[in-house]
Amino acid sequence: MATQGLAARLLVLLAVLAVAHASVFQSNQKLKPRFQRDRRNIRPNIILILTDDQDIELGSMQVMNKTRRIMEQGGTHFSNAFVTTPMCCPSRSSMLTGKYAHNHNTYTNNENCSSPSWQAQHEPRTFGVYLNSTGYRTAFFGKYLNEYNGTYIPPGWREWVAMVKNSRFYNYTLCRNGVREKHGFEYSKDYLTDLITNDSISYFRMSKKIYPHRPIMMVISHAAPHGPEDSAPQYTTAFPNASQHITPSYNYAPNPDKHWIMRYTGPMKPIHMEFTNMLQRKRLQTLLSVDDSVEKIYNMLVDTGELDNTYVIYTADHGYHIGQFGLVKGKSMPYEFDIRVPFYIRGPNVEAGGINPHIVLNIDLAPTILDIAGMDVPPDMDGKSILKLLGTDRMMNRFQLNKKGKVWRDSFLVERGKLLHKVLNDGKDIAQEENYLPKYQRVKDLCQRAEYQTPCEQIGQVQQQTHRRILPLLPKRVISNSNLTSVTDGYTSLGNTSAQCSPFAGREQLDPPPQTLQLVRVVNVMSRRRCESKLVLLSLPKDEAAKNQWLKFIIPLYHNSTTSIFFLGPFCACTSANNNSYWCMRTINETHNFLFCEFATGFLEYFDINTDPYQLVNAVNTLDRYVLNQLHVQLMELRGCKGHKQCNPRTRRQEKGKKAWLLLEQKRRKKLRKWGGGGGGGGGHRKAE
Repeated sequence: MATQGLAARLLVLLAVLAVAHASVFQSNQKLKPRFQRDRRNIRPNIILILTDDQDIELGSMQVMNKTRRIMEQGGTHFSNAFVTTPMCCPSRSSMLTGKYAHNHNTYTNNENCSSPSWQAQHEPRTFGVYLNSTGYRTAFFGKYLNEYNGTYIPPGWREWVAMVKNSRFYNYTLCRNGVREKHGFEYSKDYLTDLITNDSISYFRMSKKIYPHRPIMMVISHAAPHGPEDSAPQYTTAFPNASQHITPSYNYAPNPDKHWIMRYTGPMKPIHMEFTNMLQRKRLQTLLSVDDSVEKIYNMLVDTGELDNTYVIYTADHGYHIGQFGLVKGKSMPYEFDIRVPFYIRGPNVEAGGINPHIVLNIDLAPTILDIAGMDVPPDMDGKSILKLLGTDRMMNRFQLNKKGKVWRDSFLVERGKLLHKVLNDGKDIAQEENYLPKYQRVKDLCQRAEYQTPCEQIGQVQQQTHRRILPLLPKRVISNSNLTSVTDGYTSLGNTSAQCSPFAGREQLDPPPQTLQLVRVVNVMSRRRCESKLVLLSLPKDEAAKNQWLKFIIPLYHNSTTSIFFLGPFCACTSANNNSYWCMRTINETHNFLFCEFATGFLEYFDINTDPYQLVNAVNTLDRYVLNQLHVQLMELRGCKGHKQCNPRTRRQEKGKKAWLLLEQKRRKKLRKWGGGGGGGGGHRKAE
């Protein structure tokens, strides 16, 4: 009995000690040398500026002169910055937690996005929670997660001004510290970019006035350049001839050597190309207000005397494509235009005007922010702190010959979606052994119903692959156009009596009806399942007087619906497909620069970025089976990794030094400059092979 009482007292004592240790975690830490500089604020302030859907490959940063002056000339630009899942909610969840999508289980913009499971398991472990617990005054302004409903304040945030649901510039609702706040259409009061900029500046000034010794961590999460692409009134006429989006891959279609959606997509018509030109203009126009915002925040830091004690990070949740490979608009592809993002950092001891070629990921944001705050990074975070790559905390990197310290990564995972069933080693689906044919027949019957048909008809090449892990290398086979009558999402109607329906067409695809292909007076290319915008297609009256009267009526309607107006008539566009699920390994080192992908359909893609920077040719058939097997093994390791030790494996080859690596990076950048720095240049459709 006495023994049991003693054990109980020991357990209570251990619990008290654990709580006490957590409460004084930061005070017991040995301060790093970079924190000794300013005793007024022992730890630096941290400001994360985040944009929504901002590309780096299509030249969006070229128009942001103020941001480039402040962040590029005044800080370091990471030229190889990527996201691990090029979709809004999965990427933002990775930023908050420092984890890959397969570890935080948010795979799409609706599945597990701000769900009860997310709130219970992962929201209590974001960088905001960690910093708040150690004395930082944390604040969040702007877009949070696509499905955030505004009924609660996530843990860890002292100031909370977050948008309910998805990005908008007008006619939105905020959750301001637990109170819902409705906004309308008045620019001076409601324009989101300006509102969150002003609110964040006011919060910073107020905090420093009341709590001068407390460090601040703020997230300023802009809606721009996400749809509906509403620019500030003063910028509505900017960039009338914008053409940065016309890269060599622009309208390069069809692509019979790529996965299903790329084979399906044909060359754009003039109406599509005119729309892409308009979309590029409107996106750039919205970024001018973000450019102003960065300058205002910079001036505030100068005015308060906090500039030299503040780290500022600027990045985006993923990239974007506008006409690349014939895809009119969107993201979610594993290619450079969707996974590359701008990434700049400035702060104490950060090299001004520096260009760093090391790979930096969205999963590195949380570990970096914790490291800046002087905290240990939890071992379950998959990312790593990038301070190791800056002057603040010089550690050995994998390009130094004298490798006594830790090495940096040269490969990472790009993932979208998860397998619906467990796959056996021999490639047979467990769930299909007993009921595959009946289920297949049900899906086929559903696909043939009238409500699932589309008036859109394009020529494409469709092949069906099995779940074989490594596909045999076969000579190219062209399917004659006469054998194809129509192609819809997940369904193929052949000229003979046979038909096939994608086995990956699940409930999301069939209920409600698939929204990938539509031809109606209002084409919704957003859908609730994609982080994009609504597109209203209207015909403009030819008579000038009637046109002016019509515009007086439609512009208020436009702002009420927060949609983009396009006057050249309706068109049909396929922006993605339910079988566009993949797992890719992106590798960059002094000898290799490639993307290797395995799709859920079993299709394989491989691109040598050094020789093919715009990923025009799938070169998987140039690899021998041994190389394919090695790539598959490495990819499978990344797909199942947990924690930074597993997710950042050491390189398996002997290094040749940093010089060769820098030469390859210079070569890549030179090729991009040939086309205007990722913008300008040509582009054009290709003939079907």
